[in-house]
Amino acid sequence: MKKIISGLAAATFLVGCTHDKMRPHLNAKDTNELSSESSVHIIKDKNTIKGRFSPPQNYQWIEEKTGSFGYFIENFTLKPYGSQILKYDGNPISTQHLHEAVFDIDTGSKDLQQCADAVIRLRAEYLYKAKKYDEIKFHFTSGDLLTWNDYKNGTRAFVNGNSVNFRKAAELDNSYKNFRNYLDLIFNYAGTISLNKETKPVTRNSNLKTGDILITPGSPGHVVFIAGVCQNKEGKKLFLLGEGFTPAQSIHLLSNPFDKNISPWYDLDVASPETKTARYIFKLTNFRSF
Repeated sequence: MKKIISGLAAATFLVGCTHDKMRPHLNAKDTNELSSESSVHIIKDKNTIKGRFSPPQNYQWIEEKTGSFGYFIENFTLKPYGSQILKYDGNPISTQHLHEAVFDIDTGSKDLQQCADAVIRLRAEYLYKAKKYDEIKFHFTSGDLLTWNDYKNGTRAFVNGNSVNFRKAAELDNSYKNFRNYLDLIFNYAGTISLNKETKPVTRNSNLKTGDILITPGSPGHVVFIAGVCQNKEGKKLFLLGEGFTPAQSIHLLSNPFDKNISPWYDLDVASPETKTARYIFKLTNFRSF
């Protein structure tokens, strides 16, 4: 169970993108009724998003700047085509027809790396790989901030009800294993509410880029991330979407059951009152960027 620490709440709440409580979510019947074949060419033996998924006809991939977060995501290693989404306990989830790819990254052995955590994980892994250690910092839902620099130097969070105190309780450890311990702690106390506050709104389609997120903050809430962008000569963009989910499970790239002619690409609009994705309807279209 993940926790919220808030001055407005004295209890422990389940947060993130809880499947059985999440509304509005989509069920298998909703998506199975939408059928047609995709015109998008999928190169199944390629192991990156950019390598595996061609844009629809008359569209071209938008080149991400080398070393950027977007470049990191679209070139992230994928598992072999057809891989199942697995839960943190190693068992497959029941819904296996709404994704087109699975990211080759561990989920951990606890029910922690859910939807917001998947975004946090990718962002943190990017910063860690780029050695931008000073930028690895995330807030708890309570607003308390814990940086990787502080954690690796021994700072630990001590939670008592709604109170969070930080004090040095360990020796310096800058290993990757300790980095994963740090992230598990963040996953436990962060979520869509804190992630929403840590990002800035994107109000124009032309400004949307790989690595941006679409988020409903709440308990529960949900978030997906843009995993690729293509554009035609008129400047119209289409987008690939990735997500984590609850229970904690493989980070995956979504198919588009609403327009299979361009699946897995999505036609998105920041001004739309709602946005349907394969497993969740965002009743407020709220795009944000790091």
